[in-house]
Amino acid sequence: MQFHHHGYVSGDPRIQAPAGTGIDRPAELPEHMDVLIVGSGPAGMLAAAQLSQFPAISTRIVERRGGRLAIGQADGIQARSVETFQAFGFAEAITSEAYWITEMAFWRPDAQDPTKIVRGGRAKDDETGISEFRHLIVNQARVLDYFAEYAARSAARLVPDFGWDFQGLEVSESGEYPVKVTLVRSDGPDAGATRTVNAKYVIGADGARSKVRSAIGCTLAGDKANHAWGVMDVVASTDFPDIRLKCAIQSHDGGSILLIPREGGHLFRMYVDLGEVAEDDNGNVRNTTVEQIIAKANHIMQPYTVEVRNVAWHSVYEVGHRLTDRFDDVLPADLGHRSPRVFITGDACHTHSAKAGQGMNVSMQDGFNIAWKLGHVLTGRSPESLLSTYSAERQVVAKNLIDFDKTWSSMMAKRPEDFESPSELEDFYVRTAEFPAGFMTEYTPSLIVADTTHQNLATGFPVGKRFKSAVACRVCDTNPLQLGHQATADGRWRIYVFADPALPGAASATTDLAEWLGSAPTSPLAATPAGGDDDAWFDIKVIYQQPHEDIDINAVPAVFRPQVGPFRLTDLEKVYGTVPDADIFDVRGLSRDGVVVVVRPDQYVAAVLPLTATDELAAFFAPVLAA
Repeated sequence: MQFHHHGYVSGDPRIQAPAGTGIDRPAELPEHMDVLIVGSGPAGMLAAAQLSQFPAISTRIVERRGGRLAIGQADGIQARSVETFQAFGFAEAITSEAYWITEMAFWRPDAQDPTKIVRGGRAKDDETGISEFRHLIVNQARVLDYFAEYAARSAARLVPDFGWDFQGLEVSESGEYPVKVTLVRSDGPDAGATRTVNAKYVIGADGARSKVRSAIGCTLAGDKANHAWGVMDVVASTDFPDIRLKCAIQSHDGGSILLIPREGGHLFRMYVDLGEVAEDDNGNVRNTTVEQIIAKANHIMQPYTVEVRNVAWHSVYEVGHRLTDRFDDVLPADLGHRSPRVFITGDACHTHSAKAGQGMNVSMQDGFNIAWKLGHVLTGRSPESLLSTYSAERQVVAKNLIDFDKTWSSMMAKRPEDFESPSELEDFYVRTAEFPAGFMTEYTPSLIVADTTHQNLATGFPVGKRFKSAVACRVCDTNPLQLGHQATADGRWRIYVFADPALPGAASATTDLAEWLGSAPTSPLAATPAGGDDDAWFDIKVIYQQPHEDIDINAVPAVFRPQVGPFRLTDLEKVYGTVPDADIFDVRGLSRDGVVVVVRPDQYVAAVLPLTATDELAAFFAPVLAA
């Protein structure tokens, strides 16, 4: 990380100096604000953390609880989410305290004695190297803690306003703060008191029973599978040999268990199959006691036993798959005629089972998607039309998630004799590994995603999918680094220039591109406000094809060595060479003629272009940048 460019820093460099709304931030909710976030779950806290990097924006996040979440129901952290944590600076810390999933075991009835289960197979969690990050298990509460710490340390000093429950909202057609929100005090000595605040935009991150969703006339539509599961986090004494492995356990006549070891070395979670639910059950299955869930688990796991010593948490739920028809307050008849003012995220707009481990992960990407867009609109970087891409992009992702979860949930509930082969569940898990890892999201062409005309120049960076990191060598200090890890959640676009074969200083397409970027009125950099850092809106890095020893950093074009900070210091950390035994050009299928890869602030590839395509690069950014 970089610091000192504003002067010597002797304390924790992760704590930014207060700026903008972070200076003398009012402890009480103000009457007016730019963004009001309702709910401090994963989607809400990530949105708050991203917006905290725009200190000129007044952002508040209200939560009906009186304080931080003590124990969360979600716990699966896919590798895509850990990539996101890296951008927010805490991937290493949370990985160190988490449980790492490296393998999954599949248990099924013993062919010789079906009343007993035996291990039938194992599957590597990431056999093909989808990501350099781990698949983790860690309590949702800790994820929220890390995002809260990040936001509180930001220049905006953003912290949740606990003890406020959302009651309703009204959206006006005019006014600077057109969304009037009614809140009620849910905690503290003044509980029951009501308050009205006014916002430019509202993000509803208030869960499956979302009042924000109801206020904008959205409903969850879908179905229930009429199948119930008991879930419990426990510590126990057991002779089951794979108690510290993720396991799918199928019994002959008792149903199934999904076993998830938890962080800390002793705690584990069990999703225990409670069977089909009668149409006239009327929710009675939810009265199933934890003792009954434990008994059912022991029946499924014969000949092994589980003696539960402590229950941290338990619940009973019926599998449901529901989705809203829109993720904002713009009715279909108004599309193209007005911009959205209210957005819903996470469980407020999509619900599904927990067994695929997707809910928290997809919800966080919802928050990331809308937050950077609001940041750009409210700071004048982009037009309001950018906001309409949120619902268009994320609804498709949620639909794909629900379709996947329906298949996975139904397979987990099937009886062993109903499978075409004993390994069918294992085979499905391996075959679809990219989806639960979080890497199947692929945004289609739009205002912020170009077409794939030049995809052949960078086959390892598919347009619309997340930027998959690879190693390059930073020239100034000769450190081999994951290139993607150098991109923080600071709201900037990334432009990666993978150079042609010429060295810096020689006439080349790379040199011509650099000249255009730094001086042309149609260059996206021309929109950067005067007086700030040269790279305030765009982080541009160049990766040469040679090893670092061959690169004269003083010959590198100035646009790749921007001036930053009040002392106008030269940033040398944007110039890279290749690593001989892991050449990024080979690893990511990059053209040796050179290629430009444009990456959005939320880490998704937006465009792949030739080095000479300055007109196309200008045309891509023209509608994205405010006139």
